[in-house]
Amino acid sequence: MSSPAAPPAPAPRFSPKAMGIGAAVVTVVVWTAFIVIARASAGRSLTPFDITFARILGASVVLLPWGAWLVAQARRNGEPGAGSLFGLSPLPLRITAVIGALGGVVYAMLAYAGFFFAPAAHASVLMPGSLPLWTALLAAWALRDRITPLRAAGLALIVAGDLLVGGRSLLHAFDEGGEVWKGDLLFMSAAFSWACYSVLARKHGLEAVRATIALTVFAFMTYVPVYGLLAAAGWVHSNIGTAPWGEFAFQMLFQGGGSVVVSGIAFTRMIQYFGPVRSTMITALVPGLSALGAVVFLGEPLYWNLMAGLLLVTAGILFGVQRAPAPATPTPATARNCASKA
Repeated sequence: MSSPAAPPAPAPRFSPKAMGIGAAVVTVVVWTAFIVIARASAGRSLTPFDITFARILGASVVLLPWGAWLVAQARRNGEPGAGSLFGLSPLPLRITAVIGALGGVVYAMLAYAGFFFAPAAHASVLMPGSLPLWTALLAAWALRDRITPLRAAGLALIVAGDLLVGGRSLLHAFDEGGEVWKGDLLFMSAAFSWACYSVLARKHGLEAVRATIALTVFAFMTYVPVYGLLAAAGWVHSNIGTAPWGEFAFQMLFQGGGSVVVSGIAFTRMIQYFGPVRSTMITALVPGLSALGAVVFLGEPLYWNLMAGLLLVTAGILFGVQRAPAPATPTPATARNCASKA
């Protein structure tokens, strides 16, 4: 009698490196699309706060049932204190509130409010451009993450490249006066808020899906009812009632499904592999790529500074994402010499 056939070998899982690189690619693509779409959508029906509303609703359609299922699974497995916020967030209440406020509500409100005052071209430079700097400083303070000379050189190249990409439009803002500077300040504040979330995600070792669900649940519980009531009462200006439903549905799909669900999970997964500083240095590719996207899809002119800035940013990322060399392990002979000198 022949022996039974061996069971098929399980399919090989992706390595952590492959998962990290894949998450980085997805994050950069979605963030770049966000900027290009923001440029194309400037001056359309919805206000920036309407888009925030659509963003949170779109993400909630997917993530709230997912969170309820994760909490129910944990409670069935007897995990004490599993879940918070009526069993929708898979994380404890305190961390849910903190990351939800920073990464869910404050970031979106600051980012979209910036479009009231400054053009999308400024957002494409200042948000992903200042993010590595904020994150490096916060990580050095909260995580004791050392800023090596190589990483400092990478950050300097990134800043120089971003200034080449968007310096012309930023200088025009000072020439024109007005309130453009308020939008620029809001964009940089949004980057600071997201940097805080990035460092917290690494500090607490947050899993990508659970972190994204938690911040969406908090945003849904706070922003959606408050803004809905204010808009219904006429206390804030909203165009949700008069805007085409197709436009609102698109913002729910892209801003909620793409910018929150897909890129939110991918970004947090990228942090798990690269760490917060190296992750945000990778996203510094977004200004140059979004400017190239505007050339291809929106017919904007191609200037020399765009290609030069993109090359500088790429060089800065190559410097910055390299891991610091590990200290050499002493050989037995070295260890004996050290012991004899003690």
